[in-house]
Amino acid sequence: MTAVETARGLWELLRPVNSFAAGVLTFIGAFVAGGVTDALYFVAAAVVATFLGTGAGNAINDYFDREIDAHNKPDRPIPRGAVTPRQALWYSIACFVGAVALALTLPWLAIAIAVINLAALVSYTSIFKGLPGAGNVVVAYLGGSTFLFGAAAVGNVEPAIVLFLLAALSTISREIVKDVEDVEGDRKEGLNTLPIAIGERRALWVAAAVLAAAILASPTPYFLGHFEEAYLAIVIPAAAYMVYAARESFRDPAAGQAHLKYGMFLAAVAFIVGRAALVVGSPL
Repeated sequence: MTAVETARGLWELLRPVNSFAAGVLTFIGAFVAGGVTDALYFVAAAVVATFLGTGAGNAINDYFDREIDAHNKPDRPIPRGAVTPRQALWYSIACFVGAVALALTLPWLAIAIAVINLAALVSYTSIFKGLPGAGNVVVAYLGGSTFLFGAAAVGNVEPAIVLFLLAALSTISREIVKDVEDVEGDRKEGLNTLPIAIGERRALWVAAAVLAAAILASPTPYFLGHFEEAYLAIVIPAAAYMVYAARESFRDPAAGQAHLKYGMFLAAVAFIVGRAALVVGSPL
């Protein structure tokens, strides 16, 4: 492999789109908490730390999953030979160090969240991934905690708690559907994911039930008085789209989980709109 191919492989190990999306969610958490303009450094540090930490987690996951990916995702950098397992390991360590260095400059609650998240990222593949449902919960926590991390970085975590819970529930649903999509390769590698443990159809019903809980709870910020009607104007279409995605999962899990991801981002936009409407409507 050439140096250019290796560099491309290292960049792909981060799954930059997903890592960038995690950084955006951290920014949303800070924005919903109302601290973006007052704590620009803390917001920037939290966003970059999230990008590096998520990328490091993706890289270490690919390191541990290299044999599974040879069946499920042969085009990933390690299976196709662009990056050696040793390179992937050291690359993930370097990204973790960068994330920790930035996180240590943040308020104590953000540091605590970062420490828990980094431990979860490192232990996910080796401990939790093969346990039915446990891996899904860990990934869901990590996804939802990006909002908490952003809010904690600006010192006001309370407004992001509901967003964290809704995101975590939605992510559990999507991760179960993804496990259904990957069930053949996971079975070959001896993993005991939820679809393997209870059956694919039952797992999809569990995913649908968890998603239903998130959808039913989605108007909560409005009823609590955190946001006004602008929030509902976005979150209701997002909920409807996720209902469609859940139905699609029974026919095509790959398409269903992709649609769920888009619905989750639309729901995150609802929080941005809700917060922005409050800012615009607040008295000077």
